[in-house]
Amino acid sequence: MNQKDGALETELPKGIGKPAERALAAAGYKRLEQFTRVSEADILKLHGVGPKALGLIRQALVEKGLAFNEKQ
Repeated sequence: MNQKDGALETELPKGIGKPAERALAAAGYKRLEQFTRVSEADILKLHGVGPKALGLIRQALVEKGLAFNEKQ
């Protein structure tokens, strides 16, 4: 991930696919940090988000030292 003006990029990972991008945008998810408040199961419930997109989001979170909230 690149740094711009001292801030880390927080956009969704590339390659998740248009259906997942649309579903996540409609649900208000535009930044990686937002996924730390929900579980993987919550994201999979969104129509258009499948295992591939979820895996890419999980990988991007791990690269930043973050994770989904599985303690709900």
